[in-house]
Amino acid sequence: MASMITPVRSPIRTNQISSLYLSPNRISPSNVALKSRSLSSPSLAFSPLPEKLRVPALSTGFSGWSQHLRRRGTVEFPVVKAASDGAEIEITEGSKSFLEKFPFLITGFFFFMWYFLNVIFNILNKKVYNYFPYPYFVSVIHLLVGVVYCLVSWSVGLPKRAPIDKEQLALLTPVAFCHALGHVMSNVSFAAVAVSFTHTIKALEPFFNASASQFVLGHHIPLSLWLSLAPVVIGVSMASLTELSFNWLGFGSAMISNIAFTYRSIYSKKAMTGMDSTNVYAYISIIALLVCIPPALIIEGPKLMQYGFRDAIAKVGIYKFVSDLFWIGMFYHLYNQLATNTLERVAPLTHAVGNVLKRVFVIGFSIVVFGNRISTQTGIGTAIAIAGVAIYSLIKANLEEQKKKAAAISTS
Repeated sequence: MASMITPVRSPIRTNQISSLYLSPNRISPSNVALKSRSLSSPSLAFSPLPEKLRVPALSTGFSGWSQHLRRRGTVEFPVVKAASDGAEIEITEGSKSFLEKFPFLITGFFFFMWYFLNVIFNILNKKVYNYFPYPYFVSVIHLLVGVVYCLVSWSVGLPKRAPIDKEQLALLTPVAFCHALGHVMSNVSFAAVAVSFTHTIKALEPFFNASASQFVLGHHIPLSLWLSLAPVVIGVSMASLTELSFNWLGFGSAMISNIAFTYRSIYSKKAMTGMDSTNVYAYISIIALLVCIPPALIIEGPKLMQYGFRDAIAKVGIYKFVSDLFWIGMFYHLYNQLATNTLERVAPLTHAVGNVLKRVFVIGFSIVVFGNRISTQTGIGTAIAIAGVAIYSLIKANLEEQKKKAAAISTS
């Protein structure tokens, strides 16, 4: 008859354990003898065990034992139950939390929040421009709210602020300048034309990236990448020719934004500061804010003081006006931060596909929310451009993965 099981809790230091080899097959007691005093032996350790291990009970001086080994001192270990000779020892893996068992749910949540914040930002941003058409000032508000958010986060140590020296500042300044220029020009385009059309033009950004890599940095761009960009150029051209909200200010500012963000990528590769991405983005936002303030004051300052603020408050009230500006700034900062966090959790290929789908969501929701009328040719051109970006992103991500594997093999 099986004896009563008496739980025994014993703190066993992990550094006192070296190796214990337990076979997943049945072990004869004549082959292995485990004495009770060996539990305190400094030479006893555990090797990795299968998820569920069943072996015959070994004759020991105990009628039963239950130990929880914990990491760092006392280690939590799966419960082990023993009975008399002829019974079996059953070792089961410790229970995991729900999110540990299904990590894809966390990744899916990051993607959802990235899309959600981006769509909300674009819709609310355009609504603000409908009654307050001052993109230079609004760009400053976007960055200002993000900078305040970063300063508050630093003050509570989430994250801890990384120190910056003159050399790092010199490296980040060109990146921040291009970031500021691209951001302002994007907002000028958003204010001038439909959101869907601006995002269609911004789909050309991979073309500018490839051109800069080939002709500025001297990198070889495979023919397959160039061919994948042809649908992008054709699609954007088709959409532009029949876009009902087309004007040269919206088109030209979106193109300048593409060029600015391309050079931002180039300078970012040179600005290897060693800081984490959150701190780097915070410093870039601070510098970009300082860059954006002077042109906003020069170009829009007099108009704002004369009638800009007054007209906006008269249309929607001061509370809605201030709250709208605050929330578009918050959504702008958070969706950029979520994009970075999502990239850290997934492979480049997955992120590239996600980025293309994000643009599709933004274009689709903006058409539905604002009721923008688009011609058939514009719709077809937009679809072709997005498909070209998807093909380009897939090919580029695969090439990057191949480079990483080749580098890993060469170093091994």
